[in-house]
Amino acid sequence: MGPPGAGKGTQAKVLAERLNIPAVSTGDIFRQNVKDETELGLEAKRFMDAGNYVPDEVTNAMVRDRLSEADAGAGFLLDGYPRTLPQVGTLDDILAEHGHKLDAVVALVADADVLVDRMLKRAKIDGRADDSEEVVRHRQDVYTAETKPLLQVYAQRGLLVEVDGVGEIDEVSERVLAALKSLGE
Repeated sequence: MGPPGAGKGTQAKVLAERLNIPAVSTGDIFRQNVKDETELGLEAKRFMDAGNYVPDEVTNAMVRDRLSEADAGAGFLLDGYPRTLPQVGTLDDILAEHGHKLDAVVALVADADVLVDRMLKRAKIDGRADDSEEVVRHRQDVYTAETKPLLQVYAQRGLLVEVDGVGEIDEVSERVLAALKSLGE
């Protein structure tokens, strides 16, 4: 978990590979369902095309389906889910249905201005004109209002580890692995 630009997607891929488990990204799930024109994908596409968030019910159903796939049976790394307090409860239910539990919740932390600069540079490199400073800061505000409260929930459960998300990819990965190891001890 972490604010936009903290490197969640990058770290999820690196860590999933190192831990030999799938990275389960809601963004990837949305794209695959839309591409496959599943019922859920077509429903999600209507919201995405209108520039709106995909409702929790649709997101939850897609995550439930994805976590029931064979490759997730021995473990997985979630990227981008849960994002809201109601999704926490749904995730608890999904995990219970599959006989899983969360081992840890990693929160990548970084100064908001550093993240805004990082995202603006990435937008320029990727040619994403829609990622203006105003849009990027709004996404930070949405994270603070909707997703950041989840960190307190997971901290109360003793699952939260916070890791400095600033630095080279390998440096951050090593910090995450060290934090996970210390949590398991």
